[in-house]
Amino acid sequence: MTTYPVFDGHNDFAWEVRKQFGYATEHLGGSIPTTQTDFERIRAGGLAAQYWSVWVNPDKIHGADQVTATLEQIDFIHRLIAAYPNELGAARTAAEAREVMASGRVASLIGVEGGAQIGGSLAVLRNYARLGARYMTLTWSRTIDWADSATDEALHGGLTDFGRDVVREMNRIGMLVDLSHVAPSTMRDALEVASRPPIVTHSGALSLCSHPRNVPDDVIREIGARDGVLMVAFVPSFLRQERRDWDVNGGGGEAPAVTVRDVADHIEYFRDFAGVHAVGIGADYDGSDEMPEGLEDVGCYQALFAELASRGWSDADLRALGTENALRVLEASDDDYTRFMAGEAGEPIGRTAALIGSVEEE
Repeated sequence: MTTYPVFDGHNDFAWEVRKQFGYATEHLGGSIPTTQTDFERIRAGGLAAQYWSVWVNPDKIHGADQVTATLEQIDFIHRLIAAYPNELGAARTAAEAREVMASGRVASLIGVEGGAQIGGSLAVLRNYARLGARYMTLTWSRTIDWADSATDEALHGGLTDFGRDVVREMNRIGMLVDLSHVAPSTMRDALEVASRPPIVTHSGALSLCSHPRNVPDDVIREIGARDGVLMVAFVPSFLRQERRDWDVNGGGGEAPAVTVRDVADHIEYFRDFAGVHAVGIGADYDGSDEMPEGLEDVGCYQALFAELASRGWSDADLRALGTENALRVLEASDDDYTRFMAGEAGEPIGRTAALIGSVEEE
């Protein structure tokens, strides 16, 4: 049976290690029963490349402390790669990712999960990029000063002018714009401004399940037309309407079952609206306490490929889903990132939010 390699768009292992082990790396080489991720299961599941999420809980960490916590998360990813060089390899571009994958290791990239983590500073954004971050999710689950979240009160009608500058600056320096977590109005504003293919790293289709974290049809089509990629999350409440309704109603009794078939349904929905070139996987392992039956941890990816193969998916389309689409979209911004890292990207776009409207005294 063919094992299809996977380039997963989102994994919250770094935050789990912060909570459980205080960022220590020395005991992460073996089985870790309290996480959904470890190297044994990574090998079993065929994980070949991973955007490791660096996330900060804004309900507990505020202001400039979010920047500090983000740097701690990035530091952990670098130390994890260094501690396990036979398992992981650092990658910043698609070419580097392919090289690491070819060596049998997991190509390890970084994604910042929330625009609040730049502290209103485009300079902080640029420094995250210098440290290897290749995407940023414009918001997490809270509306921020410059962008509306999907799961919080809308304050801006999408993006503010500074928010639009963030998108432009991300395109200039080669950071992919992630539209997971943001309100549909923010999605549409970002697409209006963006000049590079966008990504959705861990969401589902709104028409299949009315969770506000999911993506509406017009945005799905537009991302496909922009040559972007939509990565399906495995979070049960994103996948099946009955499960979403059960959660909304307080979760009494037995939860409606969610299975690998539900994930496949969302992938096929994205394919039908956006094209097979626009589908990917962003499971959100270690970011959700529960996962679908048959996809409980990172060792289970191949069950999804088996389900799709049973539905008539070709080998080429399964490989596109697994790695090739995510690599193509990364590569579309690699020249921008390489120029930025070489100091050849020109002047920054926009100003730090804290300086807008201020007058500095001599």
